[in-house]
Amino acid sequence: MYVITENCICCGACVPECPVEAISEGNEVYLIDEEMCTDCGTCVESCPVEAIEERD
Repeated sequence: MYVITENCICCGACVPECPVEAISEGNEVYLIDEEMCTDCGTCVESCPVEAIEERD
């Protein structure tokens, strides 16, 4: 499971990279929908500030 941390700068770079559209804009940072996410990791590669982490 991937999560977006508080290090997110809300640049939106990850949104178009998600093949299942699991990322959306939250109140303070972007959010990944756990049920939609396929754990492909594409978003991690697109984040310029390394704000996306894999968690158990």
